[in-house]
Amino acid sequence: MAVSQRVKIGLLKKAELAEADRILRVAFGTFLGLPNPAGFMDDRDLLISRWHGPHVEVLAARQDGRLIGTNVVTQWGSFGFFGPLTILPEFWDRGVAQLLLQTTEKIFDKRGVRRTGLFTFAASAKHVGLYQKFGYWPGYLTALMAHTPKADRQQTIRGTTVHLSTLTKSGREKAIAACGRLTGRIDKGLDLSAEIRSILKQQIGEAVLIYTRKTLDGFAICHQGPGSEGGTKTCYIKFGAARGGAGAGERFDQLLDACDEFALARGTSLEAGMNLAHEDAYRRMRSHGYRAFGQGVSMQRPHVAGHNRADAYVIDDWR
Repeated sequence: MAVSQRVKIGLLKKAELAEADRILRVAFGTFLGLPNPAGFMDDRDLLISRWHGPHVEVLAARQDGRLIGTNVVTQWGSFGFFGPLTILPEFWDRGVAQLLLQTTEKIFDKRGVRRTGLFTFAASAKHVGLYQKFGYWPGYLTALMAHTPKADRQQTIRGTTVHLSTLTKSGREKAIAACGRLTGRIDKGLDLSAEIRSILKQQIGEAVLIYTRKTLDGFAICHQGPGSEGGTKTCYIKFGAARGGAGAGERFDQLLDACDEFALARGTSLEAGMNLAHEDAYRRMRSHGYRAFGQGVSMQRPHVAGHNRADAYVIDDWR
């Protein structure tokens, strides 16, 4: 009997989280050729914190009851993406990934998302080819960028910076709603509300907001601290966006400065993913001091721009 015929797909159980985390690290570490695969990403968490999010479902592949792989399915309003998809190396190339993807697409269909995507290794024909089988098409490269802010750098923030966790409950909800309106203008239905609430509830980061008087100019979802996607050493900007229209580039610059201030207060460096469709935003990040240390490729279904456009000032990668 083929391995894939013995594999069952279901939802990941809480009792399996530690093993799922281990499989993720071993799979990526092995693929990248690390001397200690299990040490991949140090203390950063790409799975357990997501499992706790109400907008996320983590699929589990089990053979005869043994966990052998997972896929993380995330919804940001009308947009959904999946990954990391990881399988124990001994089960690679046996059809397990395709089984996980079949169930992933059923989840997206059930949730009614308009557009779905993923991030994968740009140089891997095997990975790109697999996702093309499911209707995904590669777009622009996504640069993985890092930056160490300096305390003596001249800041350009002209408005007000607010950390969401400092607001009252009603103030938080008003701010989260404003974030949803901002992203909805960039791409209809794009909404990070559940993502924001999840990091605050788990206390694994902060939402950094910038305002001109009472108008929200931009926000960034920053993962930092134990159990976060940034870990203790990095402030990871999982998503950021500046209000569009005239002056969007300058608002984006101010958002980068606000993230610098947050990282300096935490004593960390910064990391962010920038899709190269955002040409001006990418150039502004370079001017700000960010440098690319790696890259991948975004793939979407259908093959449309979505929020990956030259006129959109958005930071995100779908790792």
